[in-house]
Amino acid sequence: MKIAYVGTYPPRQCGIGTFTNNLIKAVVANTKDKEVNSHANVIALNNPGAEQEYDYPEEVKFTIRQEHQRDYINAAKYINLSDSQACILNHEFGIFGGGDGVYILPMLHRLKVPLIVTFHTILREPTFVQKNIVQEIGNIARKIVVMSHKAVDFLKNVYQIPEEKITLIEHGVPDYPDLKHEEVKKKYNFDDRKVLLTFGLLSRNKGIETVLDALPKVVKKHPRLLYIVLGKTHPAILKHSGEEYRDYLNLLIKKYELENNVYFLKDFVNEKVLFEYLTACDIYITPYLNEAQITSGTLSYAIGAGAAVLSTPYWHAEELLDKGRGRLFNFNDSDQLADILNDILDNPSKLNKLRSKAYEYGKKIRWPIIGKEYLNLVKSFTDTKPSVEPGKKLIINTSVIPTFKLDHIKRLTDDTGIVQHATYGIPNLKEGYCLDDNSRALLMVLISYRQNKNPDAFNLIPIYLSYIHYMQNNDGSFKNFLSFSRQFLDETGSEDSFGRTIWALGYLIYRAPNVSYSEFGREIFAKSINYFDKLNHLRGMANTIIGISYYLKTNPEDEEMIKRMEGMTKKLAEAYKKTADKDWQWFEEKLTYDNAILPLSLFHAVEITNNEHLKDIAIKTTKFLEDVTMDKGYLSIIGSNGWYHKGGERAIFDQQAIDIMATVRLFFQAYKITKDTGYIEKMFLAYLWFLGENELRMRLFDHETFGCCDGLQSSGVNRNQGAESSLAYLISHLTVLRSLEFEFEYQK
Repeated sequence: MKIAYVGTYPPRQCGIGTFTNNLIKAVVANTKDKEVNSHANVIALNNPGAEQEYDYPEEVKFTIRQEHQRDYINAAKYINLSDSQACILNHEFGIFGGGDGVYILPMLHRLKVPLIVTFHTILREPTFVQKNIVQEIGNIARKIVVMSHKAVDFLKNVYQIPEEKITLIEHGVPDYPDLKHEEVKKKYNFDDRKVLLTFGLLSRNKGIETVLDALPKVVKKHPRLLYIVLGKTHPAILKHSGEEYRDYLNLLIKKYELENNVYFLKDFVNEKVLFEYLTACDIYITPYLNEAQITSGTLSYAIGAGAAVLSTPYWHAEELLDKGRGRLFNFNDSDQLADILNDILDNPSKLNKLRSKAYEYGKKIRWPIIGKEYLNLVKSFTDTKPSVEPGKKLIINTSVIPTFKLDHIKRLTDDTGIVQHATYGIPNLKEGYCLDDNSRALLMVLISYRQNKNPDAFNLIPIYLSYIHYMQNNDGSFKNFLSFSRQFLDETGSEDSFGRTIWALGYLIYRAPNVSYSEFGREIFAKSINYFDKLNHLRGMANTIIGISYYLKTNPEDEEMIKRMEGMTKKLAEAYKKTADKDWQWFEEKLTYDNAILPLSLFHAVEITNNEHLKDIAIKTTKFLEDVTMDKGYLSIIGSNGWYHKGGERAIFDQQAIDIMATVRLFFQAYKITKDTGYIEKMFLAYLWFLGENELRMRLFDHETFGCCDGLQSSGVNRNQGAESSLAYLISHLTVLRSLEFEFEYQK
């Protein structure tokens, strides 16, 4: 069996790399020919910044530069085309590129072989992005491996990952040779000294100062005691802070006059040397400063070597040192540590008992045993193929649709209107209000009240309608921006904001919950009509066409309004005729923002006029947009960071939620006109962009705030949850719910 392994790898000096290398050798130890290269395809992560290449061994078949997003996609292609039958990923947030390592998600989604993920860090209180990443990995993986019971509990209760997906396999330890404690002490000239040891990459969270603070009290009774701190400074710490922490520790050593009792071995030693130090030490100490460490490879190694271990009660230590396999002392409690050290050093029988219990347990977690567990786990799902129900066509899986709530919209709304922006989920009042968002908000609450009689939606209608009325100029146009102190910030808004307002007003006239609102909307709409002829930009006209089409549903006899709409649709048709060719079925020489609004407006016009020519253009341009943005099996809209010029390369990021809303509405309206149910499937696929079916496989809808993140960037999601994105999500959500009222077969 050939397995692809993804992680850091030696000679890169990294704990995950050491784990990956040991896991491969452990798995191979359970095979017949014992050749690493015959069983492992390693995909190694290189450091960020310098992007250095290492002199990797031959089993490393592919390397990923940490911050190069395309490398992750190419790695997935390599694995799929290789002879790998499964993939094992060693996950740690910091070794992958993008915000919190988000670049790994597109790679995992492209894998065609079964995936096992070993989590080396599981946070009890993750950020939105960290939780999102872990949950998405949990969705993709066939099995998740963790190394402690606490980790199982976190995955189940914090990340809602099903227990049946989770397997507990402890951190492996080397199959140490049978060395004698006293003999190794003599080799290193420690035979007349009591030796304490801490090893690992040095950083402030290691808590070495707690041991140094304890030593004066211990050295007073045991003057020949020697404390060895083995390990280099962590590369990330060294890059940003240099040897600041080590210098601080050296000052403590000088302060306590411990120069003869403390030794820094500033090296990244091989396992043979490490094992000798672990065998030689009398007591191993992990004085970490807080509980939030779910796995500690150094602690596992110490137990595996049969060392007497003292530790602070971080999560992994509480489990591994249970039942007398070690002793715990409180965080930052140097006095308690000193007392425990003196007690053990004064009582050799206690020391030997700790060593004996650790050694017996360590024999159960030797790497060959752990490797066999991983191998059996892989075989358990590569020997069988998942069954697929024949003939079952999934249209919409309604179980994934979140609950509809207006909590975040209510947070963003005051008695003036809805504020434009939010910092995370908190309204950013400094940015004030805009017409675009209040018009979108009016449209959303009208749809919501119409579909589910939501009382909150009903109560919000007059606020947004009042804002629109307040911003209208005497000539029928509208101002757009208003400060929080209600000062006008422009004289005339954009044509886009005008068109979006006409869309909302047209829908209000069509679906007002009472006559009063309808009549008020008609007054504002009527005053704006004279401005229709001044529109020059396609998107402004497209939004206006949609508004007019709703107006005409209740006023079909208004011939003048029909002519106005036909004049605008003619301009869109002429733009299409001027630009389109065999390979570029579009209205302009480039695809930019809110693209779907253009064919959407034509489908709305066709609903009123039954114009076959417009219908043909709408269908062709919709197909073109679909081919460009959905060719990967999910929606990847045109990014604002460069757009997509005819004959050029399309931009992937930054992707904005308003494009998704327009796309969802486009496919739904296309179904209403053509009765082609394929559009409903595409509509739902477009909606799933908000829930993680996107370029980075990151969810933008926030289940805690019921808001939506502002966009998809190359490094992750923009965590701010402004009005535009949150309203775009809710309108899309309501559109999907509306589609459920049609006669389809759904998977519940």
